[in-house]
Amino acid sequence: MSPVQMTMKERVLCVLKYLFLALCVCLALFPILWVIMSSFKTNAEILSNGMALPQNFSFVGYRDALTISPILSYFGHSVIITVISTALNVLLLAMASYVFARCRFRGRDALYFLLSLAMVIPMTALLHPVYSVVQTLGLYDTKAGLILVYTALNLPMSLLILRGTFASIPKALEEAAYVDGAGFVRTFFQIMMPCAKGGLTSAAVLAFLQSWNEFTFALVLTSGEEARTLPLSLSYFTAQFSFNYTALFAAVTIAVIPSIVIFAVFQEQVVSSLTAGSVKE
Repeated sequence: MSPVQMTMKERVLCVLKYLFLALCVCLALFPILWVIMSSFKTNAEILSNGMALPQNFSFVGYRDALTISPILSYFGHSVIITVISTALNVLLLAMASYVFARCRFRGRDALYFLLSLAMVIPMTALLHPVYSVVQTLGLYDTKAGLILVYTALNLPMSLLILRGTFASIPKALEEAAYVDGAGFVRTFFQIMMPCAKGGLTSAAVLAFLQSWNEFTFALVLTSGEEARTLPLSLSYFTAQFSFNYTALFAAVTIAVIPSIVIFAVFQEQVVSSLTAGSVKE
């Protein structure tokens, strides 16, 4: 095969590759863009032609979403619960992951396998035991109960990411810190944590997204208005006012924007840290 033919083949493959990537992007973005676009339409426009652009952009749907449902209150609950559970998850799992990555003790691999096994357990299988524990602790229908549950739910993924991150950091940094007189705790917080900021950011973003969008446990573990999160407000909104599609889509837009912004800002750290676990110890 001549060089010209090879070059032509590479060009065709390159074009096909970018066409495939463009198709994937369109499939991923279309539902989000359609919901956002529909939030500016009227009910009549949505029912007559859901694919058409809005004839007149209007924020009536957002006004209705804020007045009809307690979405702002639930939004605040979600912020409090998600931020605290994410911070606790990253801090506690960073300590555990550092021990798994650096220390050797009997049963280490078995314990790590047991903790990682939680990733394959169906969420619904945990509902009854989690409900019983939360009820026994007196944390039912409280923010503290949801914070505790969300911190534990994100354990497997954070452990996987952070263990790989700490394992990829050269041991020479720790040895130099010990030579300078730093203890175990000081070495961890002043040397290892800054070096692992990429993995910490990745684990925090994934934990944030999981906690922000979680619906099942928030529904089972709450009954009043004091601890309910934003996904539950959407369920309430849909059940009571499903005829107002404009307000519904506006509420969905308000709910998904924080997730999109967080992932868009930290996407590079998330993607790069997911490969850290491939580093051989």
